[in-house]
Parts: sequence; C-alpha cells; structure tokens
Amino acid sequence: MYAVIETGGKQYRVAPGQTVKVEKLPAEAGAEVAFEKVLLVADGEAVKVGAPYLEGGRVTARVKAQGRHRKVTVIKFKRRKGYKRTRGHRQHYTEVEITGIEA
Repeated sequence: MYAVIETGGKQYRVAPGQTVKVEKLPAEAGAEVAFEKVLLVADGEAVKVGAPYLEGGRVTARVKAQGRHRKVTVIKFKRRKGYKRTRGHRQHYTEVEITGIEA
C-alpha cells in the first residue's frame, strides 16, 4: 500500500514505515502530524485517484527530527572581469516516519 501526498509545494510517494524528509513543518520531535492533501492511494490492484484531492484521504506520520540539508554553494562568475560572488544556502527540513494511510 502506498499514497501520494502534497506538502510544501512538492509531491511525495509514501508507504507505511517509510522515513521522508519534507519541507519544514511547525511540529516538535515526537509529535503526530496528518497530511490531508492526498492525491492517490493504491492498495494492490485497487487505485483511488483524487480530483485533485481524495475525499476523506489522510496520511498520518510521526516527526522524528528537525534539521537542515547539506550546504548548496551558489557562485556567480564573469570571466576576465574580476567578478566573483559566492553564497551558501542550507534548507530546513522535517524528517517524518509514515505511520498510517487512510483512503
């Protein structure tokens, strides 16, 4: 069984017991969160697709940790002009473990 959810402007394919890093959520470690924007639920041959979201669809998860990804370095450079700018960025994330899927 798996589901496709939407959170933080991105879509994720999740299954029970799976750990996923999603965009930062306002929840502490150990808290329960629910994703209401469920796009698809598949259980073997039975597939339910929403338009755009499934009625009564819900995916529950437990927050494992809050963190930041590895640094991404952005470089602007113009050759032969003596121009170079370097900037770094670290995106915040929330690591969740999927506990249940309801269709």
